Amino acid sequence: MTNRDLKEAWAYHNGTKHSYHSTLTSRHYLDWDNQPRPFKSYVDLDPIYLPEPGSSSGVAALSAIAALGPQSASPLSTGRGDQMNKKTLAEILFLTAGITRRRQFPGGEILFRAAACTGALYHIDLYVVCGGLADLEAGVYHFAPDDFALRMLRAGDYRSFVNYAAADEAAVADAQAVVVFATTYWRNTWKYQSRTYRHCFWDSGTMLANLLAVSAAREWPCRVLAGFVDRAVNGLLGLEEEREAALVLVPLGRWAGQEPVPAAQPDPLRYATLPLSMSEVDYPMIRAMHAASSLETAEEVAGWRGRPLKAAEPGAPQGRSFPLHPLVAGEWPADSIEDVIRRRGSTRTFAREAIGFHALSTILIQSTRGIPADFLDGGRLNQLYLIVNAVDGIPAGAYAFHPERRVLELLKEGEFRAEAGHLGLGQEIPADASVNVYFLTDLREILERFGNRGYRAAQLEAATAAGKMYLAAYAQGLGASGLTFFDDEVTDFFSPSAAGKSVMFLLALGKALRHARK
Repeated sequence: MTNRDLKEAWAYHNGTKHSYHSTLTSRHYLDWDNQPRPFKSYVDLDPIYLPEPGSSSGVAALSAIAALGPQSASPLSTGRGDQMNKKTLAEILFLTAGITRRRQFPGGEILFRAAACTGALYHIDLYVVCGGLADLEAGVYHFAPDDFALRMLRAGDYRSFVNYAAADEAAVADAQAVVVFATTYWRNTWKYQSRTYRHCFWDSGTMLANLLAVSAAREWPCRVLAGFVDRAVNGLLGLEEEREAALVLVPLGRWAGQEPVPAAQPDPLRYATLPLSMSEVDYPMIRAMHAASSLETAEEVAGWRGRPLKAAEPGAPQGRSFPLHPLVAGEWPADSIEDVIRRRGSTRTFAREAIGFHALSTILIQSTRGIPADFLDGGRLNQLYLIVNAVDGIPAGAYAFHPERRVLELLKEGEFRAEAGHLGLGQEIPADASVNVYFLTDLREILERFGNRGYRAAQLEAATAAGKMYLAAYAQGLGASGLTFFDDEVTDFFSPSAAGKSVMFLLALGKALRHARK
């Protein structure tokens, strides 16, 4: 099984589609007595407590969201940012994956996190591989949001080993630290079963949106790497490959001190962790898909990365078009990116009220400027389709978004609230929302170009853009919520424009009910 054996990606994608029949006949239920813990907890490793985050960059959220585009350095500055220390590292980790609020209720406590996650199950962990910082020893660390601490897994500078795994990627060689996103499958499969492998990249993407925006605000160069030798990175972190997997590497900053030293092959790690639940259920489709999309050697990584996609703009609009009218910079809300992340949540109830076309235009433009990723060259893997239920200035209907032309093409006019609710698994949220944004990709083209690993990339790009939309919506006082969907019915609804495309993500936008009439 290799990355070019494309039948594996198709088998996984088709085998995890939602349909009305599959949801109706599913026998899966939530075993609350066996619900997994939302944190990975090492038994014997001492915590290195991080300083309480509190400082603000002062950069407006909409500016930070848009700043980090396809280039590898932030256009907010030509510098490399300040030298990293525990405080700056703590701010980045907190705003990417930290606990932003705690709310008590009769049955316990609800923890609100910096980024959205499917089912609020938080199966993505962050690890840090760094050289010696001003007040932190060089090493490999696990970040624990529950007690806001690092735990050292390895002492020493392993950036050179990560650089080997990433096939001599310049951003890694220059980085002060590399943040690694990794999943523990069971923390999500408990609810979502085999579809969790999609969620691995959905949930990494919404977190990446935060990290990119925060890095841009702090003038930290960074880059998203989806290509690396999987087994090497998993081994460095001590992950159990039947249960866990590294997903994304994000090198941060530029090194101004000594160069990374060559690192030897790391010894195996055997640290005990607390059991997640009484028992775990295995879902072989996930392991098969991950293995089929893994890269085995640095040479294979270099070849994979040498094929970035510079996607062509969708064809000229055929129907009635509406040019976008975003807010100009002087009209942007002044709330900083830190303030927006702290108050962000997933809207559970939308008011059936219209949002402004200026607000929607701003969300679309600021969130689709691209990401600095190794699989992109200024292009995009997904095309956006919208069901507009209520937006001032444009008619209700189905639309295709043309980002380079900055126009919405009206595919069919009409009231489609009922259809939006049905396509979103029969939920009220997409029916009540002002707008639903669907990310669709030509999966056949993506897999031919990138192999099975292209499936990871397409999911990741869609979710990262959706994460930016979350932030752009909350920056303007609106709400957002990520949703699941009936795969083939979404494609059918937007066809013939979307014929042959596959859905990667769905985001609902609108006014949260509790704020609607204030």
